[in-house]
Amino acid sequence: MPEGDTVYLAARRLRAALAGKTLTRSDFRVPRYATVDLRDEVVDSVGSYGKHLFIRTPTVSVHTHLKMEGSWRVFHCGQRWTKPRVAARLVLSTDEVEAVGFSLGTVEVVRVSEEHRIVDHLGPDLLGPNWNAADAVRRLERYPDQSIGVALLDQRNLAGIGNIFRSEICFLRRVHPATRVGAVPDLLALVNEANRVLTEAVRTPPRRPLAYGRAHRPCQRCGTPLVADLLGDTAPDFDRVVQRERGIYFCPRCQPVPAV
Repeated sequence: MPEGDTVYLAARRLRAALAGKTLTRSDFRVPRYATVDLRDEVVDSVGSYGKHLFIRTPTVSVHTHLKMEGSWRVFHCGQRWTKPRVAARLVLSTDEVEAVGFSLGTVEVVRVSEEHRIVDHLGPDLLGPNWNAADAVRRLERYPDQSIGVALLDQRNLAGIGNIFRSEICFLRRVHPATRVGAVPDLLALVNEANRVLTEAVRTPPRRPLAYGRAHRPCQRCGTPLVADLLGDTAPDFDRVVQRERGIYFCPRCQPVPAV
């Protein structure tokens, strides 16, 4: 699943292509919004919050989420698309370019004044101008018995981390992903590490993983073969409990399994 850095970079590309430009065509290939017509609307801004992307005109905000397979690409008008046309779920055109959202997991149109409802429940955006490490720590501390690996994926704690970066952050801080939040030695240092890693990823992409996807390859600190495992844990989700089990990568020497 694309993570916060990918969405941030997609927003930056779309901003360069669309911001300040007048739309000459909009094609929403989603039944609910098939009749929405944004022709002659000026794109005021393009921004991201965690894994959410927003394209704003004076009246509406087009909200998209990439989910598992989505992507945004920009083409010159008349240029051949690099993905099948059937995969396009949204096309926004100007006189010069076509911005195409392929396989988008979410496409919706809301009033600009109501955009906040989409992100109000989320934790601080790791790549946002108002990043607040103390708020992220406070949110993580609400469930001290939850594993840090699952807590980092919960966008209500801090927004922008996915499966890749949770392994990377834990590796860099020498914390096993199954460690209880309450047993992590320095939560503030960990969330600051998260901010640093994602910021680095958008400044000098692509970032080469140190742990994720490197099972059986030597740890770059101690040489011990890295391990891949599944992390199963229950995470409070409003009024219900969801089961999450996703792959984690760690060094068994640098990140010892926590005592039960």
